[in-house]
Amino acid sequence: MKRFEALSQSDNRAVINMEESEKRSHLFAKNVFNDEKMLQFLTTEAYKKVQAAIFSGNKIDRKIADQVAEGMKAWALAMGATHYTHWFQPLTGATAEKHDAFFDLMEDGRALEKFGGRQLVQQEPDASSFPSGGIRNTFEARGYTAWDPTSPAFVYKTTLCIPTIFVSYTGEALDNKAPLLRALHAVDQAATDVAQYFDKTVRKVHATLGWEQEYFLIDKALAESRPDILMTGRTLVGNAAAKGQQLDDHYFGVIPSRVLSFMSALEKQCMVLGIPVKTRHNEVAPNQFELAPVFEEANLSVDHNLLLMDVMDEIADKHGFKVLFHEKPFAGINGSGKHNNWSLATDTGVNLLSPGSTPMKNLQFLTFFINTIKGVDTYEELLRSSIASASNDHRLGANEAPPAILSIFVGKQLSDVLDELEGVSKGKLSPEEKTELKLNVVGKIPEILLDNTDRNRTSPFAFTGNKFEMRGVGSKMNCAKPMTVLNTIVAKQLTDFKKEVDALIDKKSLKKDEAVFNVLREYIKTSKRIRFDGDGYSKDWENEAKKRKLSNNKNTPDALKVLTSKDSLALFATTNVMNGKELVAHQEVELDNYVFHIQIEGRILKELVYNYIIPAAIKYQNLLLENVAGLKEVYGAAHKKITEPQLNILEKIGEHLVAIKKLADRMNEAREKADRLVDIDKKAKEYCDTIQPYFEDIRGNADVLEQLVSDELWPLAKYRELLFVK
Repeated sequence: MKRFEALSQSDNRAVINMEESEKRSHLFAKNVFNDEKMLQFLTTEAYKKVQAAIFSGNKIDRKIADQVAEGMKAWALAMGATHYTHWFQPLTGATAEKHDAFFDLMEDGRALEKFGGRQLVQQEPDASSFPSGGIRNTFEARGYTAWDPTSPAFVYKTTLCIPTIFVSYTGEALDNKAPLLRALHAVDQAATDVAQYFDKTVRKVHATLGWEQEYFLIDKALAESRPDILMTGRTLVGNAAAKGQQLDDHYFGVIPSRVLSFMSALEKQCMVLGIPVKTRHNEVAPNQFELAPVFEEANLSVDHNLLLMDVMDEIADKHGFKVLFHEKPFAGINGSGKHNNWSLATDTGVNLLSPGSTPMKNLQFLTFFINTIKGVDTYEELLRSSIASASNDHRLGANEAPPAILSIFVGKQLSDVLDELEGVSKGKLSPEEKTELKLNVVGKIPEILLDNTDRNRTSPFAFTGNKFEMRGVGSKMNCAKPMTVLNTIVAKQLTDFKKEVDALIDKKSLKKDEAVFNVLREYIKTSKRIRFDGDGYSKDWENEAKKRKLSNNKNTPDALKVLTSKDSLALFATTNVMNGKELVAHQEVELDNYVFHIQIEGRILKELVYNYIIPAAIKYQNLLLENVAGLKEVYGAAHKKITEPQLNILEKIGEHLVAIKKLADRMNEAREKADRLVDIDKKAKEYCDTIQPYFEDIRGNADVLEQLVSDELWPLAKYRELLFVK
């Protein structure tokens, strides 16, 4: 049986020893065409132009592009590269690449390595098979990848990878990177304008991101013995192991030898690729782990997270593991998230969400802190939509993850500060009030935050000292989606804030500080509903959130409706992040993805029922029947006392076999009916409300059968094997 063959393979795996003699600092960015490499391989003119493109968004002309391409090619060939690719992020949620060789033939037949500015700046991959949400027709395969100079090229194996955006012939985004870059540009402009209230030397503000990647490691042979894990990334059936995470003995425990070997190999590869991973540890659930990097500029951080997941898959395979990024691969234990720690930093080296040593710096902190709260309050439903997916629906609202209701945790100390500011007088401030605010309210913020460690793990959006932590992001998601929405929201909010402050200064003759305090006071009042420091899972909070008119979209079809609302269309249009056509397309792609994921799960579940579970149960029934018949032949009528347990088990197996087959057939009929629907909104809702509920009912019967059928006949690797084989 495949299950026992897999267990045997797992038992015989040896630890791959990793020697770590070279310092991480020596390895870091070895395979990255970063500033150091550009200084070495580019002309001074080309280097300055690239830096201007990175810092100011200036365009690079063809002549400079040719120079950059020549230098990049020389470096890549020296690194052993034979091919190059435009590395992009289509709306599949993963990365994509098409490799071309540094090779061409001259007219006389001689061969040479060729790579010019045209190949660097733009390519035209066949876009017909990528999701576009109706932006382009299938027979019009034109899609264009365009170089993103803000994210450095890198060599992976023998390929030069050039990070790019992916757009249609008419310029609409067909990827996740283009909207992110636009959002980052919008927040840069808006935040720079506001930051100049406090420091005129600020010329640029960039969003920073530090993600925390959670994942499960399962033995490869065991994972491949389960069709559900292989095809969907999660277990659709499986009885809970006697031991789960209830003893809390895995969290921060000793990392198993095989896992540590995998982690060491992964971190070494991350170092040479410039991914600044720093932290690793066991997570709460058995065989669950986490790694986290140093904070980076948001666009680069998103690229690094996507690259990391690709690298993890490959290295895990070499170590005999399968990485599970699914948000809820196992029922009854914690799922996996990807906490997004976000902040804003100036080109002068200041974290705008970190208080400083003077009242002015603390007023700057409060300005960006309160504006973020206000922005999230205004667009909380939209931010919730950015983390919606079929797989994340299983995690959101479970006890280890934040609820679907978006709220912000700031802690009691900062809540007290906001309450103080809420009482600021309207208009001009008295000298006494100015002194009180600067010395006793704003001035003491750094002291307050020294003991303001966040202890609320259920908050979806928490302030954690010098950043906001967005906890609802799913472990297999592209961070670009929530980061695009968050930065767009904050950009719009800061733009509105500056208009209001300038109006008070110009029309009401208020001083700058007074104008800032007056606007912040109103924002504190109007955004109060989003602040919540309590238990996100309590029924009282759900009722309270309803009173506060906070959204509670518990599934993806409901969450995605807001994408094309009047307010959302206006938000993205005014910030130039996405136009209406792009938003409609992105919504359609997300709904399609939702349907496809549940559709695939339904098909696999039916296969498990018919090809694995029913045959195993029948085989055990036959063994029991043979036993009963043999005992009857020996003992005659007296066999009834002896065969009562067997007959009882036979009856129970029969009941669950009848139930599981009926449910599987009904699910299949419902799925076929839903597939005939043309309207994607209706189809997604049908899959959500009608088809998915069958999954749990089928699972309930399957898990009982797993307990009834002899262990040696059960064909699917069990939870105790998947979660506790190290």
